Amino acid sequence: MSPTPATVPGWRYGLDAGDPAPGEPALLMLHGTGGDEHEMLALGRSLAPTAPLIAPRGRVSEHGMARFFSRSPGDPFLFPDLAERTDELAAFVRDAVAVHGLADRPVVAVGYSNGANAAVSLMLRHPGLLAGGALLRPLLPSVPPAGLDLSGPRVLVAGGRADQMIPEPMVRSLVQALRAAGADVTEHWADVGHGLTQGDLAAAADLIARFSPG
Repeated sequence: MSPTPATVPGWRYGLDAGDPAPGEPALLMLHGTGGDEHEMLALGRSLAPTAPLIAPRGRVSEHGMARFFSRSPGDPFLFPDLAERTDELAAFVRDAVAVHGLADRPVVAVGYSNGANAAVSLMLRHPGLLAGGALLRPLLPSVPPAGLDLSGPRVLVAGGRADQMIPEPMVRSLVQALRAAGADVTEHWADVGHGLTQGDLAAAADLIARFSPG
């Protein structure tokens, strides 16, 4: 009988081990509201053909749609359980890279919308956990802590100039905060709304490629 593959208890997630080169990063694929691990595995594979992929499903339900943290019914930009859920996600990342033999690889997050905001929160609360991130339609979910040092991570911030869900000024506030903490930030802007373009995806693939040796 084949042994049962090791997993991280308490989480539903997808894993694609890929065929990575030495030093190639593992990608933490974080979906938007209502998304799931399956779509993020497909996206990750399109961005990085050989990288290991870990795609957790958010454990918060908003009218049946998965999210990584909740938002207040009266204010969509107020996140009452952000700290708690971020710490849970950070623990998952640490456990997953250990269980699946990826602890020697840098972890780069690729997140869309709510998933991008979860990635930002990981950077703010757990600096050093992520080597960087491709943040697609993100915002700044909380005030950065005093003395935050993000001088290591390389980050892509991809915003939509016509985005009605996350307006341009909110995205620019995130860029300013990340740069103030020392992050190496690349901006990519598209003349669209909240949906993604091929240009956004190409920018994300370019960011990921910067982490691969050679």
